[in-house]
Amino acid sequence: MQLTMQKRVAARLLKVGLSRVRVVQDKQVDEALTREDIRQLIGKGLIYAVQKKGTSRADANVRLRQKKKGLRKGIGSRKGRKGARTKTKRVWIRQVRGMRSLLASLRDDKMIEKADYKKIYYMVKGNAFRNKAHLLFYLKENEYLAEKAARKAK
Repeated sequence: MQLTMQKRVAARLLKVGLSRVRVVQDKQVDEALTREDIRQLIGKGLIYAVQKKGTSRADANVRLRQKKKGLRKGIGSRKGRKGARTKTKRVWIRQVRGMRSLLASLRDDKMIEKADYKKIYYMVKGNAFRNKAHLLFYLKENEYLAEKAARKAK
């Protein structure tokens, strides 16, 4: 039984292509001749349109979850210069704030004197230290911390 005419009319009514129209094998469908007949069959569910196939987001969601964990950030995934991903000024601000807060806590705990604090503060501003560990190394090396620790022990 050929249903090409019914399919063609149904495609027009459903506003889809011929390939998406599905027809249930039934005598009523075979006897349908007018658009009104086909409209009724669509209402009954004997003729229907198959849903369009979409692109799955499953893989994309997996990737997003990995990116949230901090993965997929290797050299091959990067575009733009190093300074374009995190501005050099932002990096500088983050480093200097960390060193300054360390200095302030050492001063408040009376581990270094105010005069030493000021001197080292300006050294931090002048980019004399790479990071907090380097700053602490400098303080121990030049006995800014050792003096205070010895005084505290007495």
